[in-house]
Amino acid sequence: MSLNGLFRFSKSVKFGRLLSPRISQSGNEVTPYLQSERFFRTHTRKLAYAKDLFLGKVNKNEVFPYPEVSREELDEINQFVSPVEKFFNEDVDSKRIDHEAKIPPETLNGLKELGLFGIQVPEEYGGLGLSNTMYARLGEIISLDGSIAVTLAAHQAIGLKGILIAGNEEQKAKYLPKLATGEYVAAFCLTEPGSGSDAASIQTRATLTEDGKHYLINGSKIWISNGGLADIFTVFARTEVVDKDGQKKDKISAFIVERAFGGVISGQPEDKLGIRGSNTCEVVFDNTKVPVENVIGEVGGGFKVAMNILNSGRFSMGSAGAGMIKKLIELTSEYAGTRKQFNKSLSEFGMVQEKFAVMAQNAFVMESMAYLTAGMMDRPGVPDCSLEAAMVKVFSSEGGWVCVSEALQVLGGLGYTKNFPYERYLRDCRILLIFEGTNEILRMYIALTGMQHAGKILTGKIKEMKKGNIGVALEMFGKKLRDSVGRKVDLGLTGKDGVVHPSLTDSAKKFEENVCVFSSTVESLLYRYGKTIVDEQLVLKKVADVLINLYAMTAVLSRASRSISIGLRNHDHEVLLANTFCSDAYFKNNYWMTQLQRNSPENNDESIKKIAKEVLSQRAYICSHPLERTY
Repeated sequence: MSLNGLFRFSKSVKFGRLLSPRISQSGNEVTPYLQSERFFRTHTRKLAYAKDLFLGKVNKNEVFPYPEVSREELDEINQFVSPVEKFFNEDVDSKRIDHEAKIPPETLNGLKELGLFGIQVPEEYGGLGLSNTMYARLGEIISLDGSIAVTLAAHQAIGLKGILIAGNEEQKAKYLPKLATGEYVAAFCLTEPGSGSDAASIQTRATLTEDGKHYLINGSKIWISNGGLADIFTVFARTEVVDKDGQKKDKISAFIVERAFGGVISGQPEDKLGIRGSNTCEVVFDNTKVPVENVIGEVGGGFKVAMNILNSGRFSMGSAGAGMIKKLIELTSEYAGTRKQFNKSLSEFGMVQEKFAVMAQNAFVMESMAYLTAGMMDRPGVPDCSLEAAMVKVFSSEGGWVCVSEALQVLGGLGYTKNFPYERYLRDCRILLIFEGTNEILRMYIALTGMQHAGKILTGKIKEMKKGNIGVALEMFGKKLRDSVGRKVDLGLTGKDGVVHPSLTDSAKKFEENVCVFSSTVESLLYRYGKTIVDEQLVLKKVADVLINLYAMTAVLSRASRSISIGLRNHDHEVLLANTFCSDAYFKNNYWMTQLQRNSPENNDESIKKIAKEVLSQRAYICSHPLERTY
């Protein structure tokens, strides 16, 4: 999706204010009072956790204590987990699926019989009606076969999700029962040949018929998972909309399209690097006649529907990645413990041990972030956790890629052969950095969403100061003074009334210090760049990376504290993992934030841009060959 589609920027005040967008990526309308100075005096609603980190605030109650499930819910989870594990261990032949580039019909039928096509579809529509937490737990098992995981996710995490979250009762009653059982398979049709990340630029068009009863859809969609299998498609197309001023405008609308409507043509399956058993193809719509009652939500409201769909499922990548890594640890540790070199087992060598520490730490952080986010999403109401979910996706996809590579390295040449699953895991997990929002786009979203929030709050405070609000003026002056002379940071995580266990005190202090420096860094960036910050991608990447680490630190501190307090087995190992990760993240954050200071000698951004510009201008590597010489 385009960054311009995410955010609208206007003329800045002194430090270059970022204005609120009319529609955020999460699809929430921004109400007028949020943009007025009254908001800063009267608004009491708890803001999303991650956004407030940009202001140096830690909303402890949102993330401490770590989310728990009831005994009844745990029993229910185990009821589902056991048969799914049994099925994947005994009936799923991943090697065959990868080789034949197809999931056998009997395997698909088994998935349907287990109810895995309707995990989050409410029970009244024939689904399992499971929570986000339970969805994440099943994802740990399903992820052991990438092709199956993508097929199921394309069906329910995005394919039918539009009907589930934005469809009317008639649409839900008509489609969800058959989608929940897998009788109908769903697909999500957004990407086009000319629009990938820039979703707002799609060209597929839906034209209203003269009688006003149907839309005719024409256009092509590419990279459609389940595109050759699907009976039901969620399709996004441009429609002509008359605004309140009587002006005609093109806006995106979302449609439920049945293959049975006709004019739906699926291309040949793509021959892919990984997830080979999942069906991916082009889908062409040729005068496809769709009843007007099949519009999802409002005509012209499709972009909001698309963003809500994509935002709602990314969190599960954390538990899926952790499930995959835990399986790899089991497989690889057995080999490392029995393979001998130089009269020692591989497990005795320091550099091999480091690989297992990296895998264990990544799995721990991934699942900590995933289940924290899932728990937040399962709270009553409609919490907006799109920022947190995006961070889980970025961290987990990149961490998974590192871990699979490390596991393969332990096996050496054996890991590179098709006799072992490592090379398949490597190929399968590479897609995670690309789909459901590329990590580059998500980093821009993470950074810009938070900076927009900070800019709005700081603008309000400046307005209050101009109006003579002495309290706000003293608050801002006091903060500047404390920042300039150094201060002991205390955000309430430790001590007598703290929420972090004493064994994690040092890590909590590192986290608090990072948060305070981060908020000051954000404020200075807003002053320096103003509205042009949207163009500073290398700056925004560092901002996003710091925030991702801060959220990861939050998750492991919260989880490990809970584990100690309730006496979970091996909680001392969790403390070790949490402290090790937080120490590493603390130093990385400090380095990135140092680079973000004005005129920092550690910052090579300008050199990087210059190198890239010279290479790209010539479309080649431009250094002379080392064997060349002048005559």
